[in-house]
Amino acid sequence: MTGIPVIGRRKGMTEQAADAAIDQACRVLRLPTIRTQFTETADTAAKEQMSYRAFLAELLLGECDDRARRRSERRIRAAGFPRDKSLRAFDFDANPNIDPAGIHTLATCDWIRKGLPLCLIGDSGTGKSHLLIALGTEAAMQGFRVKYTLATKLVNELVEAADEKVLTKTIARYGRVDLLCIDELGYMELDRRGAELLFQVLTEREEKNSVAIASNESFAGWTKTFTDPRLCAAIVDRLTFGGHIIETGTDSYRLAHTRATRH
Repeated sequence: MTGIPVIGRRKGMTEQAADAAIDQACRVLRLPTIRTQFTETADTAAKEQMSYRAFLAELLLGECDDRARRRSERRIRAAGFPRDKSLRAFDFDANPNIDPAGIHTLATCDWIRKGLPLCLIGDSGTGKSHLLIALGTEAAMQGFRVKYTLATKLVNELVEAADEKVLTKTIARYGRVDLLCIDELGYMELDRRGAELLFQVLTEREEKNSVAIASNESFAGWTKTFTDPRLCAAIVDRLTFGGHIIETGTDSYRLAHTRATRH
């Protein structure tokens, strides 16, 4: 390894020389957190009379924590969420249909480890998209690869991929992520071709990797989105078998909040 000053390996160096050597070594070894924090940590260690081992542990743990944070941020960005939503910001009091304990159990991501599906069903303004994004964010923070998409956007992408003869590659890409979040399923009718392509993605992921969907339609109303009854039944089966179904209700708390703030 080159780039570390020879003085960095000698005894009896000045503090200024030691700081310069540590800075250079951290650049070569790619330890940005230690490079920015070692002076402050060293001063604290001296005041608290920490042992050399404890001081070194403090530096290394800080680097590990920062790397984990940066990895989480990268996974969250890669997921493509349209906005930031967290479980901490969700108002459970505003929607009594939703069980906080059940949602926090889902936040442990055990269902993702098992490759199970999740369906969030309810009218607009009842919090299903918030929960979809928040649970997806929790999964990304815990190390899972997550992808968020609108149902219509996914279907359009699949149709274009089929036309350009890259459908297999596109389906494989959606099949690889640990959690695929599909929002606004049921808002628009899909033609048979689009529905069949979406079914291929669900089949690719079945019992291997999880799918979470948010829909404003109950399963009985999905025939308006998937007009072929047999295909509709097969899609419902893929999205419900062994999975979790959360019904967020019909009362829009967004609308209720808007009305309350006007009075």
